[in-house]
Parts: sequence; C-alpha cells; structure tokens
Amino acid sequence: MKKPMNPEIEKLPDWEIQIKSPGRVNLLGEHVDYNQGVVLPIAIDRFVHLTARPRADQTVVVESLNLDEKVTFQLKDLERRIDSSGKPLPAWALYPAGVAWALRTAGLAVGGLEAVIASDLPAGAGLSSSAALELAFGLAWSTLGGWQLERMQLARICQTAENRYVGVNCGLMDQFACAHGVARHALLFDTRNLQWQPLPMPPDTVVILADSGVRRQLSNSAYNQRRAACEQAMQALRANLPNISALRDVSLAQLETFTDRMPAEEFKRARHVVTEMERVRQASLFLVQDDASGFGRLMNASHASLRDDYEVSTPELDWLAAQAQSQVGCYGARLTGPGFGGCTVNLVAAGQAETFMQFMQAGFAARFERELPLYLCRASRGAHLKGA
Repeated sequence: MKKPMNPEIEKLPDWEIQIKSPGRVNLLGEHVDYNQGVVLPIAIDRFVHLTARPRADQTVVVESLNLDEKVTFQLKDLERRIDSSGKPLPAWALYPAGVAWALRTAGLAVGGLEAVIASDLPAGAGLSSSAALELAFGLAWSTLGGWQLERMQLARICQTAENRYVGVNCGLMDQFACAHGVARHALLFDTRNLQWQPLPMPPDTVVILADSGVRRQLSNSAYNQRRAACEQAMQALRANLPNISALRDVSLAQLETFTDRMPAEEFKRARHVVTEMERVRQASLFLVQDDASGFGRLMNASHASLRDDYEVSTPELDWLAAQAQSQVGCYGARLTGPGFGGCTVNLVAAGQAETFMQFMQAGFAARFERELPLYLCRASRGAHLKGA
C-alpha cells in the first residue's frame, strides 16, 4: 500500500534549510528506558518536515501547517515560556522553545530563525512526533549556527528539553531513535551505557501501525506515576540488594522474593520492567536468527504484561492486539509507546499485509463504529538534511 503524501508537506516553502526527522516505533522494551534497560526501537519512514531560514534578530517564528497556527517568541524570554505578546506558549510550541533553551543552556549559539513545519506523523499516537520535532529543530539550529554535535549528545540535549522545559519525564529512547535510525534495521540500544547496534529486521516482513484514535496528554497522564512506582520499588529492593542502581540489575527470581515486602502495585510495575528486559534480550537473538515467529511471540507477551502488570492499555488497544494476534501472517502485536492510547505495532508477513489491514479495518469499524487509521512502515534513517 503506497503511503499518501500529506498535502500540507507539499506547501512547505523552498527555504535554504530542509530537514526530515522520523518518528519512531518501539518494537520491544516498553517502559524500560528510564530503568536503565535495553530497548529495541526503529525509526520509521514517516517524518516531521521542517524548512527554515535565519533571522538577523533574536526572534523565532514557527508555523505549523498541520495545526494552521503560527507562534512567535523571543530567545530572551525562553525561561518565561511566553510568546512575543506575553501569552503562554501553546503546547506544541514548547518543543522548539525547549530545544532552544536546552541548546543555550549547553553553551551553544542559537539565533533567530523562521521555520515552517508539516508532518505525516499522527500527533499523540505514541510515535514520538515530539522527539521528531525536537531533533528537527536541533539539527536546524546546528546547521544555521555552523556548529556540530555528536548525534548522541544532540539527542540528550533534546531529552533535556522535554524533561526540564516541557515537563515530560521521558527517557532517552525516543530522541535516540529519531537521531540514529538505520534503514531496514532495528536499533538495540542500551540506555545505561548508551551503546547501540543495528540489527536486521526479519526478512519479508513489514511493520503495520494501528492507531486506536485514543489520545492522551502525556505530561498530565499516569506516565509519571508509573515512573515513580518503579523508583519506589527500587527503594524497597535496596533494603536487601544494596548494590543495585536500577531495576536493570534485578532478576525475576530476586524480585519474586519481595512479593510480600512492597505494595502490590509497585511489585507489578517492577515485574513488567524486569520481564520486559528479558524479552528484549531474547528478541535480539531472534533478529540475528531471522526468526520472525519467535520475535512475534515476545511482542504478544509484552502486550499482556503492559496490560496486566503496567496497566497502561485501553479497551481499544487490547482489542487491536487480540484481533491482530488471531490473524494468519501476523507474527506479533502489542501496544507501543507509553500507552493510555495511541497505536499498536504489528509485525506482519509482507505478502499478508493487504489482507491483514482490510480485516483489521472492517473489524474495528464494526466494534467501535469509527475508522481505523493504519500505517504500513519500514525502518528508516534518522533525522537528516534533505539531499544529504
């Protein structure tokens, strides 16, 4: 199925700086990045498109064609999070403003610019449209300012923008994947030591995203509560395991000895994280062996854990996962991203993709009485200047 071009992208002006910054889908390793675990995302071939040109003053003008909104803010007022008229910045504009703030905090030159953005990434679907936007602006200011950062450093600065400026306590995985994507490969990323390696995607498969249509405001959601529960579980575990520094260091056998020594909710959250890390370890071996079936079984187990232990699923996501798992040609299905809405990710045999999508759309319409957006994706390269 050919991906239709978002008409807004065709309206972008032909300015000197043009950037494509991909979204990401996490195939396995959900909610482990902030527990110093190993994750397995891909950058996808859907992008935030940005075109920009410099200004001689300290003003930033950003227009979103998708939202039909334009915002102007002053670099001198970044701490106040206001636009040039003194009003609070709209939520979407906090991301470019936050990147400017984080870059300046890091001692890098950030000047005024004019930018227009458009995207074929659905916002709020758990595909890291925010990280894609952050990397696009980071690369734009790098290009216009004539300075360069190693990709991991740029990703970390963008993470700082989201943590400390926007107020979302995310890990580094999203910005890492958007910065480091490799075409046709998943990215095995160790969030503790920041080492990573590309692993080939299973041959003759595609990734299909099913958008539940349920949206969440991540900074106001239960995401931060889940992260706090992991930290509280760590406090209980350290009473007998003083040498651990994260749930990464805890085995399932060790955790199970604490069943009655921490609140049930904290135990379940920790159990998801510990078992999810083991699933990533096994999955990396399946990728090396071109074993799509084995990889898919781990995806299915991950969804059950996210549903029952981490409790971040929704009725729509559960239905989508179960329906997909019942189909011939679907190796595995699970919710992806933080949860509380967004998408499921489905690993599907390429030859069964059309049949799979038709079945899912028909069933979803009958069950929920609305259309199911589906996106057939492939692993893509990271943020880059067009033509480079």
